[in-house]
This record gives sequence, C-alpha cells and structure tokens, in this order.
Amino acid sequence: MILSDPERSTGTGRLVTGVVWALLLLGLWLWGREVTDVRHGVSAPTTGDMAAAGRPPIAALPPAAEPLTGALPQRLDVPGLGIQAPVVARGLDAQGAVDPPPYDQPGVVGWYAAGAKPGTAGTALMVGHVDTATRPAVFYKLSTLRPGQTVRVIRDDGKVAEFTVEDVTVLSRDRFDAQQAYGARKPGRAELRLITCGGTFDRAGHTYTANVVVSAYLTGTGL
Repeated sequence: MILSDPERSTGTGRLVTGVVWALLLLGLWLWGREVTDVRHGVSAPTTGDMAAAGRPPIAALPPAAEPLTGALPQRLDVPGLGIQAPVVARGLDAQGAVDPPPYDQPGVVGWYAAGAKPGTAGTALMVGHVDTATRPAVFYKLSTLRPGQTVRVIRDDGKVAEFTVEDVTVLSRDRFDAQQAYGARKPGRAELRLITCGGTFDRAGHTYTANVVVSAYLTGTGL
C-alpha cells in the first residue's frame, strides 16, 4: 500500500487510509486508460493471444530478497530485450492520472515518483511507450518477456535492484483492473511493474485496446 503517512490503528485512520487507497487506484486506473491514448503509425506486437492462452508456470523462480532502503532509480536494464533506458520521475496530470514520458522521448521510462522506490517494499510502477508515429519505442517488445527473465534497476545509491519476472498480463482497456495491475502480489515484497500499450491498434479511436503489464519481484542486489 502506498501512503504518505504511517497507518493509524484508530477507526478514523483506517477510514482515511481506505479513502486514500481508493483515490490512488482511481488515478492509476485513469493512467491505464490514458497511457494508451495516442495515435501511432507503427504496429506493436499483438499480445491478445498471449493473454488468452497464458503461459506455463516456471518451476524454479528464485525466492524473494529482503527489500532495500530507498534510493532513486536512474536506469532500467532488461538484458533479454536489449533495453538500457534512462528513468525519469513522473507525477499526475491535470486529470489525476500518472503522466507518461513525453512522446518526443521514446527511449525514456517514466517512474511514478509518488509511489514506492524500486527495491523498497511495495509496488514500484514504471511506464514506457510501445511506439511512436514512425518507429518502435522503449517497450516495443515488452510483451515478449517470460517468467524467470531479469529486470535491473540502477539506483543512485550505487546498488542495482535485480528483479525476476513472474508474470506477463494483458489487460483490456474496457475492463482495466487497477488492483490487478498495480496492487502488491505478496505483502512485504519489493515488486516492480512495467506497463505499456498492448492488444491491437484501434484506428477509429486512435488507441490501443489493452495494456501489457509485467510483474516482477526483487530477488537480488548487485553493485
């Protein structure tokens, strides 16, 4: 749970916590819709079949590592996809949705700075574009990740938070589930979500029909 103040044990504290969590999920739900709302000229990988068929479970995913102390993310590395992308902090736009990176910076990944820092307990959120009007962008191949693959976040404390992918999901824009996309899978873990457009491109609406959501969790620390 992402909150600005410690949780209180009083009834009032629980009520405020519930309201804050509901508002955050509403804003993130709007983000899930907003991040797909751009006209593209390049066809992204179709991910609907992958979502429907699912993937077989991976037998030997590593155990979760203890969460790290807070530090700011500087770069996102996904070795299996050849991604080495700078990370920029993003906030909320005027509609209360998380503001993705500018479209003129297709190689940049946005991190929701009001949420968890990558490597700390909770769910750190990162978003990137799948393409531009003329070419693929940083998360063009995100849907091809498989459970067991590695995602690394280079932090400003000199440490590298190493995450293992456990799940890749495609969520329809029409039935977008904010809890499934952004909520913690297991309390106490340091988790990471990578999010981009997916599904098919709706030329009439100038949007993609879904979001690709990669879920990963902290399994090690490098230097």
